[in-house]
Amino acid sequence: MRDRIIEIAEQPARLRIEHRQLVVDQSGDAAGDERHIYRIPLDDLAAVVVAHPQVSYTQAVLAELAAVGGAFVTCDRSRMPIGLLLPLDGHSVQAERFRKQMELPQPRRKRLWQQVVRAKVAMQAALLESRTGSDCGLLALLPGVRSGDPSNIEARAARRYWTALFGSDFRRDRDAADHNRLLNYGYAVLRAVTARAICAAGLHPSVGLHHHNRYNAWCLADDLMEPFRPIVDRAVAELVDGCESVPEMDQETRAALLGSLTGRVEIEAEQRTLFDALARTAASLANVISTGAGELDLPSRCIDATA
Repeated sequence: MRDRIIEIAEQPARLRIEHRQLVVDQSGDAAGDERHIYRIPLDDLAAVVVAHPQVSYTQAVLAELAAVGGAFVTCDRSRMPIGLLLPLDGHSVQAERFRKQMELPQPRRKRLWQQVVRAKVAMQAALLESRTGSDCGLLALLPGVRSGDPSNIEARAARRYWTALFGSDFRRDRDAADHNRLLNYGYAVLRAVTARAICAAGLHPSVGLHHHNRYNAWCLADDLMEPFRPIVDRAVAELVDGCESVPEMDQETRAALLGSLTGRVEIEAEQRTLFDALARTAASLANVISTGAGELDLPSRCIDATA
């Protein structure tokens, strides 16, 4: 099962492929450091995140990872994801699905976006209920989400949600050096694994339902990841619980954020891993695009790890 996310951030390493395994050869970053060699079956990998500046890898690493449907994420000097490599040939009828995806009528796109927004707000409400004992009025907003969300219920729900989750002083600002930095990291990796699921379903991640930007190659990934964002939000909330300041983006913090993406969600009354749920959501969208009918399979709540 491809459900492992590997991050290489703390030590220099050489990556290579041997016998259908990714070999991570870490010799340390100082003289005398002990050498460690790790071997991970390619079929287990959902994503490889490379953050250390002294990591080298062969063309075979990228090619073999893409061949099994894995994502390769590269990071900048501050350890934040900035680049993403995905497989091009993800499905036997990919070209036909690309064509139908681009021809999807606008009214249908709007109705699909309506479903995404409703699922996102419901997921946010479920997270608040589990943490605070109240949905803070989010569920009452759901009937107002119409096709295309012209009343922008998504933004109205977000204002209540962030205040209830992180306090009245919190603002969602991608450039802020507070909770937002942790959210940015988690969302970046979530975006990568969402794009991976989209490609596996034979769809193109740049052709979105709602998001559209000529400079954004991942519009559809940004659409479909929306209901899954509370998975990251919950991890960040748990990291800052009881802390006087926001934790540093160190190895332990990043590991907790990546670990949240191996959790489970409820989707269509079933408990599934995040990777399974994303695959199901992407496949349901592919079915809608191919047949012109049906609904999206979307998550309804995060499953507590202790449940």
